[in-house]
Amino acid sequence: MNIMSISETAARRVREIIANSDKPVIGLRVGVRNAGCAGMAYTMEYVEKPIEGDDFVSEHGVDIYVDPKATLFLLGTVMDFKTDKLSSGFTFSNPNQVGACGCGESVQLEPADLEELARIRAQKR
Repeated sequence: MNIMSISETAARRVREIIANSDKPVIGLRVGVRNAGCAGMAYTMEYVEKPIEGDDFVSEHGVDIYVDPKATLFLLGTVMDFKTDKLSSGFTFSNPNQVGACGCGESVQLEPADLEELARIRAQKR
């Protein structure tokens, strides 16, 4: 298991976003913040240079950096990009999600098992 995974569709969209950036970008940082009625929202931002302590995932030619404060909430998450008739955007299939608000703006997350995170990090060494 990776800390986080990214689908080919999401990777394609991230590559497009990076290519259209007006500054040099090496990847995307994913995290969570306190927000909304359910408690948390996903965050994404450009990465110009890595921050020490970030967890790192590279899949489908895309580098994803995970904010270490969010790692336990994102462990096992799959990031995808979906398009339908009325909208398009990144989605997160997160095994740590225990609820969501009705409007879809925020989610309720429980932290994953710290021992599982330690095992995954040890395998990467």
